[in-house]
Amino acid sequence: MEPKVIKSEIEYRTALESAERLVAIDPAASTKEADCLELLTLLIEDYEKRHFPFNAVDPIEAIEFRMLEQGLRQKDLVPLLGSRSRVSEILSRKRPLTVQMIRNLSVGLGVPLQALIGAVSETESDRQDEQGGDLDLTKFPIKEMQKLGWFESIKREATKGTEELLVAFLSEATGGRNAASALFRRSFRGEDIDEKSYYSTLAWTARVMIRAKRPSEVLPKFDPARITNGVFRELGQLSWFEEGPKLAVEFLAKYGIRLVIEPRLPNTRLDGAALLMEGNAPVIGLTLRFDRVDYFWFTLLHELAHVWKHLNSVSEAFVDRLENFDSDLALEKEANRIARDSLIPRAVWKRSAAFLSPTKESIQALAHDLHIHPAIVVGRYQFETGRYENFRDILGQGSVRKSFPECVFT
Repeated sequence: MEPKVIKSEIEYRTALESAERLVAIDPAASTKEADCLELLTLLIEDYEKRHFPFNAVDPIEAIEFRMLEQGLRQKDLVPLLGSRSRVSEILSRKRPLTVQMIRNLSVGLGVPLQALIGAVSETESDRQDEQGGDLDLTKFPIKEMQKLGWFESIKREATKGTEELLVAFLSEATGGRNAASALFRRSFRGEDIDEKSYYSTLAWTARVMIRAKRPSEVLPKFDPARITNGVFRELGQLSWFEEGPKLAVEFLAKYGIRLVIEPRLPNTRLDGAALLMEGNAPVIGLTLRFDRVDYFWFTLLHELAHVWKHLNSVSEAFVDRLENFDSDLALEKEANRIARDSLIPRAVWKRSAAFLSPTKESIQALAHDLHIHPAIVVGRYQFETGRYENFRDILGQGSVRKSFPECVFT
C-alpha cells in the first residue's frame, strides 16, 4: 500500500499487513523498503495513539508474558538480541527494539509482529549503536589474536599500539569502513552468547570475513534457488573421499559460498557460523574444534541450511556449538533436520541394520549404500543412543584438520 495517514480500521489492518511483510523480508538500511517500513510504523503508532490510548499492546509486556509462559530467563534472549547487557537494556526500556530484533523475537519466541511493530524508533541509543558507541575495544581478546597472527597482514607503523592494530583489523574486515559498520552491530543467533564471549565471537567472525575476502578467485553470485536437497546430499557424499573436506571448499565455491576454516580462539567453544558479507555473499566458517569426520560434515551441512533457509541480513549471523544441536529454537531444529536427513534419511535409518542391530559390518554396509563416511553413521548412532564408547575406532578422529595444514590449531 502507499503510506498515508490512517483514518479507518480497514486502512489500519492493511498497514499492519504491509508492515509485517516488510519486517519479514528484513530490508537493508536506506532502501526504499526500509524507508517505507519506517514510515508505516510511524503511521501505525499515530493511529494507535488516537484510537487505542489504553488498550495498545506494550511490546515489553508482550515479551515478558511470553518469557513467563515458556519459562525463559533473560539469558535465553541473548541469541535473539545480541548480548546480556542489550537484553537488560531492552527489558528495562532503556533501548528500543530494532527491526532485526523484532524479527528475531517474532520467529524465536512466537510474539506476534503486531505486538512489537510499534516499538521501532530511532533514539539516541540507536545512533550510538551505529557509531560504535557500545563497542568496548578493551574487551577484545587482543593478546590471543596477536598470538594467532591475526594482525600480521596489517601494515605496522612504529607508533601503532595494540588498540590501533585492533581498529585496523576491524576496518579490514569491513572493507575499510569504521568498526561501527553492520558487522559490529551484528546480532548473533543460535548460540547463547554472554558478554565475554560476545567480543571473542566478534573477533572470530571478523577474522573469517577477512579471510573470505582475500581469495582472488571471483565466485558466481549466490542464488538460493540453486540450493536443493540434492545439493545437500551431493555435498554429504564428498565425505566418502579422504580429501572430502578440501573438496567441500571447491564444491561450495561453485554456488557462490565461501568456506573458511579458522581455528577458534582459546577458551571459546564455537564450532561454526553462517554469515553474509556485503553484497549478500554467504560465508561459512568452521573452527574444527572437534577433529572428527562426523562433526565436520554435520556442522557444515547445518550451517549450509542456515545460509539456504534463514540468513537474510549482513547484520546477523548464526553461530553454533555442537553441544547445542538439540536446541529448542525453531530455526536450529530445522537446520538440524536438514543436515541429519541429508546425510542419512530418517526412513532409511529406522529400517537399517545399523540402527536395529548395529555392528561394524552393518555400519559399513549402510555407509557404502549411502556413499558416506562410516563415521557419520557412528555419529548418528552415538547421538541417539548416548553410547559414545561404542565404535570409536571408526569415527575418523584426527583426520580432518590435516586437510588444512595452513591452519594453526590450539
